[in-house]
Amino acid sequence: MHPPLTPQREHYLLLTLAGIQFSHILDFMIMMPLGPVLIKVFGISTHEFGLLVASYSFSAALSGLLAATFIDRFERKRLLLAMFALFGLATLACGLAPGYVTLLIARGLAGTFGGVMGAMVQTIVGDVIPFARRARAGGIVATAFSLSTVAGVPLSLWLANHFQWRAPFILIATLAALFILIGARVLPELRHHISAQKRNHPFVEMFAVLRDANHLRALLFSALIIFSGFTVIPYITIYAVGNVGISLHEIPFIYLAGGTATLITARFIGHSADLRGKVKIYRLVAFAALLPLFIVTNIGAAPLWLWLVCTTTFFVFVSGRMIPAMAIITSAAQPGLRGTFMSLNATVQAFAMGLATSLAGFVITQNSAGQIVNYEVVGYIAMTANVLAILFVSRIVMHDQRAGALDVALK
Repeated sequence: MHPPLTPQREHYLLLTLAGIQFSHILDFMIMMPLGPVLIKVFGISTHEFGLLVASYSFSAALSGLLAATFIDRFERKRLLLAMFALFGLATLACGLAPGYVTLLIARGLAGTFGGVMGAMVQTIVGDVIPFARRARAGGIVATAFSLSTVAGVPLSLWLANHFQWRAPFILIATLAALFILIGARVLPELRHHISAQKRNHPFVEMFAVLRDANHLRALLFSALIIFSGFTVIPYITIYAVGNVGISLHEIPFIYLAGGTATLITARFIGHSADLRGKVKIYRLVAFAALLPLFIVTNIGAAPLWLWLVCTTTFFVFVSGRMIPAMAIITSAAQPGLRGTFMSLNATVQAFAMGLATSLAGFVITQNSAGQIVNYEVVGYIAMTANVLAILFVSRIVMHDQRAGALDVALK
């Protein structure tokens, strides 16, 4: 563990990491509400749109796998800021892409650097924040998702509606430059994980992670959670427009309502997980997520207010699962291998995300009226994966020595 920071510095650290995550998550999320626009502009199918989303995820999976060979050999702060700078350039390239193929390539590059960034943020939280406060800290960082939905996505859609679809990517690249400057001042240097012992080859840490059965269980658990969400999430906007009857100008309300709710509930879920046990709270939130998973994929035509109730509940519980889940996953890592483990976890999550998006893209189709067909099948697949994750979480052992007796008992 890194020497304890003062409460003020710890708070600044978490807010900075949340800002970095905000840029990264907004870059990924903005593709989904832009779905109807991009399908029209480029004349592509739902499957081709799915590839735009999945290209980011599969590239993030590959980069995370490569990063696992070197991530624990470098000082954390410099590596994170370097990846963030490259991510910003790739996002700028998305905004400047002249066509579908070039946008697909640029999305892949953004995913390449974004995947490493996500792993680095979670690694720094695991390195610096004690176990007893880790879920709460994760809740603060997780507000990046809420802020991206309540502010980032509506603002980006406003820019896209009043200018063109390229504008949101220019905005994100600008935000990346701003947070790089803030991170350079606020983030501490983290070198404690670097071993003076000479390593024989670059795969030593990766093999060490993969030899640990508990690590493998945690990675499988992580994949199940992501798969259960991203079979459904990328196509919500297309379904809302084509099946529910929501107009493009009403789409920002979905993210505004969902983001506002998760902004309130994320910290509450994190605090409850630290207080009452991470496994127990994960199970409660994940079980509650089954209902919105079912309703959102089966509802059909509905008034805006009812759709907002459904999607807001979906955001709260489906995203809320990740707060105790990431505390459990991070604590499953052996401290000396946490960077490599979290990089592999980012790879697994990104691969599961790309696989889920691609699979759903093959299952669903769009009929001549513009409606999505077989979305309910995707929902049943998501619910099944969610139930498997609920059953599987009890098999994960949290290595951290500060793990409370409550967490152990709840297993």
